[in-house]
Amino acid sequence: MEKKGGFIEWLDRRLAITAVWRIMMSEYYLPKNINFLWSFGVLTMLVFAILVVSGIFLLMYYKPDAKLAFDSVNKTIMMDVAFGWVFRHTHAVAASIMFLVLYIHIARGMYYGSYKAPREVVWITGFLLFVLMSATAFTGYLLPWGQMSYWAAQTITTLFEKIPFIGPDLVIWIRGNYIVADATLTRFFALHVVFLPLLLIVVTAIHLYAVRIVGSNNEDGIPMTKEEKKVKGIPFWPVFMAKEYFVMSVFLLFFFYLVFFNYDFAMDPINFQPANILQTPPHIYPEWYFLAYYEVLRGFFFSQNLGLIAFVASMFIILFMPWLDKSPIVSGKHRPLYKIAFWVFILDFLFLTILGKLPPTGLFAWLGFVGSIVFFLFFAALPIISKIEKSQVERAGR
Repeated sequence: MEKKGGFIEWLDRRLAITAVWRIMMSEYYLPKNINFLWSFGVLTMLVFAILVVSGIFLLMYYKPDAKLAFDSVNKTIMMDVAFGWVFRHTHAVAASIMFLVLYIHIARGMYYGSYKAPREVVWITGFLLFVLMSATAFTGYLLPWGQMSYWAAQTITTLFEKIPFIGPDLVIWIRGNYIVADATLTRFFALHVVFLPLLLIVVTAIHLYAVRIVGSNNEDGIPMTKEEKKVKGIPFWPVFMAKEYFVMSVFLLFFFYLVFFNYDFAMDPINFQPANILQTPPHIYPEWYFLAYYEVLRGFFFSQNLGLIAFVASMFIILFMPWLDKSPIVSGKHRPLYKIAFWVFILDFLFLTILGKLPPTGLFAWLGFVGSIVFFLFFAALPIISKIEKSQVERAGR
């Protein structure tokens, strides 16, 4: 006869649950010199959970059919299903807030040098999560089958035509048709609800494992051994998580305020019109979280090919920061030149986001070009700043 608690012990002997708990939670120590920005990693997981739960409820009533999709969202879910509108608002707001949280999380990593050795794998997996989340958002944006959804998908998929040799065939393969149609909707639906979420879960697990192996960075960028962390640090569970629960509570108050009272920013009015393949909207633009990259695409208005190259480069160049920035100083807190460049980059990103919603004509077109150049100048300046800082450290060490 099994004694009390015997099943847990039986399971622990086979799955090492206690050892995993110690590694991931109770014996994982964080430095004390961190601030509230370190909470945004947990917030991304919270928002992802909200997206999954609200998405499951929407999935029960959504029809992935070009003739039924729009009505299944705007009539069935919004009007017929009890509290269906709450789940739609929650999902839409969570999609937007996810990118706000992600951008803050990435900016924190950039400022405090969390991409530097030995955290390159953490940075790479984090970048993959950003790409996968972007793909998830893009495929999900088409599903309501509204006017802006349709034409945004038509515009973005057309970009693949510029790829040498395989471009035109690749566009047809992605769409399943010569234009965005029912086949495109079902493909994007499958990617959005099955394939991409599974990939996100797998890469998130790898990302968390990589963080546990090398440890979290701190404000000063000073490396600490495991022994030092046990003495000077705080355990993730329960100490740090107790603070995280407070941050999550405040965040949820803000989040549900948006869901119930200010959800308009996450739902474009044009998208409440059914998709019409014969009527193009006067101005096509993506959701706000893609506007900066979209403006880089439009910024090189004098060459479509150059604009496409710049667009792809703007999405992927951040991946190479560990190799562009070789400064021996880790944290931007102690790097005056880098600090200036970083804040110029942040302001430029916001500037490009604003321009992305405006028509690319006249002065706006040239401002977009200048903003795009400044965007890339930040990354071009990293090796130069690194060299200057390296020489300063060498002189100080003499």
